[in-house]
Amino acid sequence: MTPRPDAPNMHRAVFLSDVHLGSTHCHASELASFLSGLRCQRLYLVGDIVDLWWLAQKRATWGEPQHRVIAALHALARQGCELVYVPGNHDRPMRQLCGLVLPRMRFRRRTVHTMLDGRRLLVTHGDDYDGAVQAGDAREAFGNWLYYVILSGNRVTNALRRRLGLRYWSLADFLKRKSSAAEHYIERFVRAGLDDARRRGLDGIICGHIHRADLRVVDGLVYANDGDWVESLSVLAEDSEGNLKLLGHTGVELACLSSRIQPIRCIAEAA
Repeated sequence: MTPRPDAPNMHRAVFLSDVHLGSTHCHASELASFLSGLRCQRLYLVGDIVDLWWLAQKRATWGEPQHRVIAALHALARQGCELVYVPGNHDRPMRQLCGLVLPRMRFRRRTVHTMLDGRRLLVTHGDDYDGAVQAGDAREAFGNWLYYVILSGNRVTNALRRRLGLRYWSLADFLKRKSSAAEHYIERFVRAGLDDARRRGLDGIICGHIHRADLRVVDGLVYANDGDWVESLSVLAEDSEGNLKLLGHTGVELACLSSRIQPIRCIAEAA
């Protein structure tokens, strides 16, 4: 049964990436709760959904919350939602399935999403724009090790904040924003993605990979990053009226890009 586009709270499309399901730092419970209330016609899984790197090291965290995530995805498919899987670098072996079409699921190396207003956006994980990942050398291994050390600090910090009755806060994102090198890298990543979209004659790009939720217009092109589920706990959604929105795990709107008015940058800290 195909979902009705005019159904209440129905999204035309939702974009989700960098779940890293199976890793210690995945917020699987929050994601399962979010997915259980989601209503959309098409769900793009934009890479690093299952962390095969973590699973290969036999350190996987897999229990009831992870099963709930899988069950919620199955429920969406049964309700008529079409799933489009665009593998990333942490689930790279699944790229061997690209081109395969299953009932209610397609695997694509990259794809194009056409918005309600006709704009065409490249959908890709984003690791193609990351020189360290493409090099595949010791820098990648060191970068991943350092990142997971920071995420461990993030877990401890938020465990303490929960006991104090405080909301979720990303230590990892705070540290990245304080690092000029990290900020320069992110801007180079944004430019590389937009250049790729421009070369393809498209109107912008939707990606993930760098764990930095973002929604803006740069030189007339849309740059949208749907964030992740280890830091920002966010998704990108196109609503029934064609507006692009960044949503937090509680459904709060973090940023919006209207289809009818001058694009508005309105990113707020996640609740």
